[in-house]
Amino acid sequence: MSEKHSYVLEVDASGLVCPLPILKAKKALATIESGQILKVITTDKNAVKDFQAFSAQTKNELVAQEVLDTSTVHYLKRR
Repeated sequence: MSEKHSYVLEVDASGLVCPLPILKAKKALATIESGQILKVITTDKNAVKDFQAFSAQTKNELVAQEVLDTSTVHYLKRR
């Protein structure tokens, strides 16, 4: 797994379905500073679209999404 994004906090939302991964991410984003990156691991098949919508809605930049075998990793930069 690549670590090309330097993140300050990781949230493992594996096994959770929407809206829980988004809620966990939102809560975690509130604890980091502007410009810092949050890494979120999800297994919900809808998470890719959910995080794209969340990013657009909240203006927190979705830096990258890595679709792996059993999970997806999302990198969100706090606005």
